[in-house]
Amino acid sequence: MKLLITGGCGFVGSSLALQFKANYPAAEVIAFDNLKRRGSELNVNRLKLNGIKFIHGDIRNKEDFDAIGEITCLIEASAEPSVLAGVNSSPDYLINTNLAGTINCLNYARKFNATFVFLSTSRVYPIKTIERLNYAETATRFILESKQTVPGTSERGFSEDFPLAGTRSLYGATKLASELIIQEYNELYNIKAVIIRCGVISGPWQMGKVDQGVVVLWAANHYWKGKLSYIGYGGEGKQVRDVLHVADLYDLVDLQLKDIDKVNGEIFNVGGGMDCSASLMELTALCEERSGNKLNIEKISQNRPYDLRLYLTDNSKVERITGWKPKRNLKTIVQEIFDWIEQNNKELIHILQ
Repeated sequence: MKLLITGGCGFVGSSLALQFKANYPAAEVIAFDNLKRRGSELNVNRLKLNGIKFIHGDIRNKEDFDAIGEITCLIEASAEPSVLAGVNSSPDYLINTNLAGTINCLNYARKFNATFVFLSTSRVYPIKTIERLNYAETATRFILESKQTVPGTSERGFSEDFPLAGTRSLYGATKLASELIIQEYNELYNIKAVIIRCGVISGPWQMGKVDQGVVVLWAANHYWKGKLSYIGYGGEGKQVRDVLHVADLYDLVDLQLKDIDKVNGEIFNVGGGMDCSASLMELTALCEERSGNKLNIEKISQNRPYDLRLYLTDNSKVERITGWKPKRNLKTIVQEIFDWIEQNNKELIHILQ
């Protein structure tokens, strides 16, 4: 196996690279990254020390792939991950990376008939449709009511049958457009491919920011007694997301690559599910319990562009076809993040604080 992971020094990419190399020592694992995201440079030595080859390159540039050579599998984990990208700035980097870059990756995989794993996003689903669903409100969170009229919606969350018509953010649009191109390559060129629509992914070594990496952002600010805000929906912190541990994502990708014919051409919603979900208010309680610090969290009632009150992943399809289920719960994820911050606080303080 010669495995190329684009975005290989990012949080997800580096985590997958390290676990693949640990479980398959004879495999050649290559991390390909432009090191644009702050903190990704900290992973270069971690990868090299574990026998993973690092190539400094950008998926936007076709010529940067020339140094790689033949591959058997490509995991596309590079992206501009911010849902707010392009809101107050040019969308050029977003579009050129998340769409044109993915096409460059596809063409490189096609060159060697390599298996293609695409990490997409739950943000492909249209915002206005999600916001029009029937919700109820508890003391600590929003919940989906049992009676819904939109297909692909239940108390468990959102399945792959949720309608795609509508707008979703430029970020979500680039990922959905990439999905459509991948499906064409899968059919026309017989490239074996699988698409994974992930919700919130978290764990140690994620450089969390306000627009991406909320669990790490929350933990870091509790650790260093920083500032946080409940933004939107009245400023109460009742917005809900499910959270997937990056090690659970690895387990799924490994399973899929072992039996690619079984999942070839499939699209899967993948997340922590209801059992590994929290509102911001509930996440605050977990961070307070672990850190011993209580913050005065600012309340901002006004919503931001592309806000959602709730997203939960219905894993029914991926569980049915592959047998995979997430193993780690949210308390474990938070605990591991705090342990990582404590062990690396001198390196991380200037990035996460």
